[in-house]
Amino acid sequence: MHRGWQLILLLFVAAAFAVPAVAQQPAPPPPSAAPASPAAKPKPRPKPKPAPKPAAEAAKPAEAKPAAPGAQPKLLGQYADWGAYTASPGGKKVCFAISKPTSEETSPPNRPRNPIYMFISTRPADKVTNEVSIIIGYPFKPGSEASAQVGSTTFALYTQQDGAWIKNAAEEAQMVDAMRSGDTVIVKGVSAKGTQTTDTYNLKGVSQALDRTAQECK
Repeated sequence: MHRGWQLILLLFVAAAFAVPAVAQQPAPPPPSAAPASPAAKPKPRPKPKPAPKPAAEAAKPAEAKPAAPGAQPKLLGQYADWGAYTASPGGKKVCFAISKPTSEETSPPNRPRNPIYMFISTRPADKVTNEVSIIIGYPFKPGSEASAQVGSTTFALYTQQDGAWIKNAAEEAQMVDAMRSGDTVIVKGVSAKGTQTTDTYNLKGVSQALDRTAQECK
């Protein structure tokens, strides 16, 4: 019943997840003597102040960002391959542990795909705890199932567009427990074009990430 809504959240988190990583990379520009020399030249330029209009235009996009701060994920901690984040899309607090696969295989080989993520989310307002979701990086074959193998146990996944969730909700807690004590989770699926994929996620750090999200979203 709620798969459509979950897919929107899943896509939102994936898109927003890329923002913090980019934001952390820009290094501060070297404050050398370079700014000093141009500082002397700007003095003759104060006359051309008819440019405040473009400045106002620049302010407009800045005003469009107020909605982002609340929704943009905040890093709570990085634990090996898993990051713990929190965000408040639509004013509803969400906490999630997220990771990317350590290896990706396609058959036929070298087929292009969008970014791939697995995340485990907790949404107190919806009384949802540790929901496993996957963005596979391509549209699944309509009506097909995917699978996630942790150790010797394989869990069936329900698919919709490029998202996947555990099919039997009663097995979700079992899968999360298996991930906490496992080494890897292998996700397999088939695209709408018939491409078969196998993605392997390293589970080192997932327990710590889940403990941190549980602490944040009690």
